[in-house]
Amino acid sequence: MRVVYSPRHQEHEITTQTVLGVQVPANEVAARAERIRATLVADGGFELDEPAEHGDAPITAVHDPGLLAFLRDAWSDARGAGIPYPFLAPETIRSIWATEGMSDAVLREPPHPYGRSGHRALDTSTYIVAGTYGAARAAVDVALTAVDLVLDGGELAAYGLCRPPGHHAARSMYGGFCYLNTAAIAAQAITERTGERVAILDVDYHHGNGTEQIFWRRSDVLYVSLHAHPDRQYPYFLGWEDETGEGEGRGANVNIPLPPGLDDAGYVAALDRGLERIADEPGSVVVVSLGFDTYALDPIGDLALTTAAYHDIGRRVAALGRRLVILQEGGYHVPSLGDNARAWLRGAEGRPYAPEPAAGGADAAGAAHPAARRTPPIPRTPRDAAAPAARATIADHE
Repeated sequence: MRVVYSPRHQEHEITTQTVLGVQVPANEVAARAERIRATLVADGGFELDEPAEHGDAPITAVHDPGLLAFLRDAWSDARGAGIPYPFLAPETIRSIWATEGMSDAVLREPPHPYGRSGHRALDTSTYIVAGTYGAARAAVDVALTAVDLVLDGGELAAYGLCRPPGHHAARSMYGGFCYLNTAAIAAQAITERTGERVAILDVDYHHGNGTEQIFWRRSDVLYVSLHAHPDRQYPYFLGWEDETGEGEGRGANVNIPLPPGLDDAGYVAALDRGLERIADEPGSVVVVSLGFDTYALDPIGDLALTTAAYHDIGRRVAALGRRLVILQEGGYHVPSLGDNARAWLRGAEGRPYAPEPAAGGADAAGAAHPAARRTPPIPRTPRDAAAPAARATIADHE
């Protein structure tokens, strides 16, 4: 399988994140993508490609140009304002209740970087640093080059090793470690180039609220998401089963919320529901938002999937008989990421599951990285208490 990768993701160097106001070691780190890359190279069955530049147009076909301009200028504006910190995060975040009962005339984008970030952000943990914009743009080019390989290069499947991830980014908002929605941008490009309907299958642990919002009123993109139930996990505000789209998009949004502790068999049963819905939809291409935070040892998840399950999941998705554009989203247990990605992709290719790690896949840097440890748990609600004690649900996201 062809794998698209850019080293520019390393420019988005994040070392901490905020959980309930407390700074903890970051989970969305460069070692994630490097671990996957090293394991796929060592496998010998994957060919790495560099991304081609695709410009602004595919991005602004999905995102508000104001979001793109903000991300482009955010760091330089912050430094120009004399912000002394190593990252930019909001001081305040716009709430719908702040202007309740007031006209839209009072809604404006603040000039100060603290206010501008809060105007565009979903949360306080998605930091912007000097290399964030370049990395996010490279991730988009990675995704669109994977599209090129499938639509123009004759590939049945291509994998875009995107970092930072994308599915929490909405039309005008960034958040959830996501800045530009790579899956949405890819799906839009496919519909424009083929005239076909496109399905997005999101198998990240978290609900892709941004993808849902972008295509909410559209019938040409089907969004199917398997995710932790929002009554216990980020993003909390979207992801319920009764969210099915509106207007022309009614019925084109399918949420399958999952309970804590779900094992391989339970997950596959839920996946088959999603695949059946996709099989009913016309179109020849499926975009996969691929996350491995469903893994049993993931530090911010509470499901119980094994590496063997990922091979079966990849095989089942490929059995749809559609071309696949596979784009990396979350997954934060760094030591397992390479093996899990390798298993999923081998399953999609029809290659056998090889449980022994490929030589060279487990680099020492990844194994020792702080992301291999669980983020310290926060006090749990009564509903959280139903999750396995050894794998506490935390207020975190990808």
